[in-house]
This record gives sequence, structure tokens and C-alpha cells, in this order.
Amino acid sequence: MSHSNLKFIQREQLKVKPKASELGFGKYFTDHMFVMDYSTEQGWYDGRIVPYGPISLDPSAMVFHYGQEVFEGMKAYKTEKEGIVLFRPDMNVKRMNESSTRLSIPQVDPDYVLSAIKQLIEIDQEWIPEGDGTSLYIRPFIIATEPCLGVRAAKQYQLLVIMSPVGSYYKEGIHPVSIYVEDHYVRAVRGGTGAAKTSGNYAAGIKAQEVAKDLGYSQVLWLDGVENKYIEEVGSMNVFFKVNGEVITPELSGSILAGITRDSVIAMLRSWGVPVTERKISVEELFEAHQKGQLEEAFGTGTAAVISPIGSMKWEEQQIEIAGGEIGECAHKLYDSITGIQRGTLDDPFGWRQVVK
Repeated sequence: MSHSNLKFIQREQLKVKPKASELGFGKYFTDHMFVMDYSTEQGWYDGRIVPYGPISLDPSAMVFHYGQEVFEGMKAYKTEKEGIVLFRPDMNVKRMNESSTRLSIPQVDPDYVLSAIKQLIEIDQEWIPEGDGTSLYIRPFIIATEPCLGVRAAKQYQLLVIMSPVGSYYKEGIHPVSIYVEDHYVRAVRGGTGAAKTSGNYAAGIKAQEVAKDLGYSQVLWLDGVENKYIEEVGSMNVFFKVNGEVITPELSGSILAGITRDSVIAMLRSWGVPVTERKISVEELFEAHQKGQLEEAFGTGTAAVISPIGSMKWEEQQIEIAGGEIGECAHKLYDSITGIQRGTLDDPFGWRQVVK
């Protein structure tokens, strides 16, 4: 499909844009969205940018009944020198195709989709907020639209890309979060859909999140679904621990998401000469390291927060404080370095920034 096939229908009346102080996360949406259809006869076709608005689906659309859906999350930033930039967007489109394979959804042409996303950003560029820590969040997703109640892969799909201006994740500075180690509910198992970015994974995690909130904790730390002892993810983030000078993160065993921020953190730490190991780490080993005074830092990584320091953790009857309940030196340096690259205020030795225009 060539780029010239991309149709554009302009919104007649543009929306009133919210103030930067009102943004929050995912509450407001830009004037336009990208839509593309799929059928087994035609493949992906009719890529178009249209006014943002409701979509019409048959009540028997298969996404409602069997959950065939994948999504991504990325951000666009305004920089002084390079204009509008994206952070490693090729990794997002690649991961969306990998998620699609797991959910038996047809793959998209990465170059075409990335080109369409850039065109959408150009059209709605006035929506990119300029306040410190703000950005334009981009959400591509694919849903099964075929009207059928048979349990099988659908024959029709729709890819949509919507965009939302988002406020600073840390309005009052970075505050470490408290973590509740979940030992009852399970997020994913090896061979399941844990490594795919699909809505069912998140729906399955909401109950444990509510339990943690009721107990006064802001996030859940998931353990593996088989032995219930190895650390997997924090909420919707990958997780890292600095133990005795070494940074450890759970290996990609097939049940956790291959985070793009995770990959960036590993590359950055290694470039600084910090030892990084991807391996299994049990919650017991972690709490023992704390008892020995060796657990120096803990933090989550993800698109929304970039780096989210962990100040305390509760597992069964044990509660521990990490780095004095403050953000650790390593996490702080990573946050400043990655956000500096994203915003164009620091050099990009890794070639992660992609200029939109």
C-alpha cells in the first residue's frame, strides 16, 4: 500500500484544546484519528485520517466476545532543535506485530503504519503540549470487527490510531511508590499472552490493583504464575533492582512484556559500564538482599512514567523500605538521561529519536 493512498477528511470544527494544567492522562483526544481496515480477501486497505469520533461496530463483532485485540503506547515530543520527535517508534510497531502474531491477528506493514502515524501527528501537531514533562500520547490498536460468534480468528479487523495530550507524570517531582507483592492473583503464565500487549492482560490485573489500593499501596508486583515466587512485572511496568552494585531485571521468559523503556534502560546502563543481568529473581532473594543491606534501589520502567522509583515493598508479613524511601542515584540519572534524549536537550548517541517534521 503506497503512502499516496492515505485519504484525509478534515474535521469541520476543531475542538477547544484543554489547558496544560488540566491534561492528566488520556482524558482529551485530538481532532483526528487514523483508521485502516482488513479483510482476508483484500489484506489491509483504505488507510485514512478522519475526524476523531465514535466507531460503529456490529454487536457480534468478535472483539467483544473473544478479545482479539492488541495495542501500543508511544509519545511525541516538541524539541527546540529538531521540531517534533518520536522515541523509538519502530520498536512499538515491531512489538505490535509480535503481539498480533500471538493473538492470530494479521501483521501490518511497519513502514506504512509509521508513516501514517507521522502524518496524523503533523495534522494534529497543535495538540502537542509544550509544558515541562508533557507530551502527545499515541495509542495504535487493532480490533477484530467480523460479526460472528464462532470461536476462531476473525476475518475482518480494524486498526485505529488515536492521540491524547498528556500532562507531566510527576507534577510535584518524582516520588517513589509503594508496592504490594501479589501472591494470590496471577497476571500471566509462560505460553500465555503475558508477552503480548493485549487488553485481556490488563483486565485480569485490575482486581489485584484494587486490593493493593485498598491496603494503601500504589502498585502491584506480580510473581510468576507457576511457582508464585519469581518476580515478573510491576503493574504495567517492567522492574529493575540494584543489588550490590549490579542491576538485575527479570528475563524475558515469555510471560512478561518486552518493554521499550526496559530495553533502553539496559542499553544505557551498559553504556555507562554498570553491570546488568537479565535473569530469574525470586521475591525471597530480594528481601534477603535487603536484610543484608545490599538492595540499593528498585524502580519500574514504562512509557508513561519512564522511570518510577520504588520506595517500599510489602510481601506477606514483611515490609521493607528501599533507598531510604527516596529516588536512588541510578534511577534519577536514568530518568534525566532518557527524558533528555526524548526532549532533545541531550545528545542521542543511540539514534533513538526519530524526527516527524
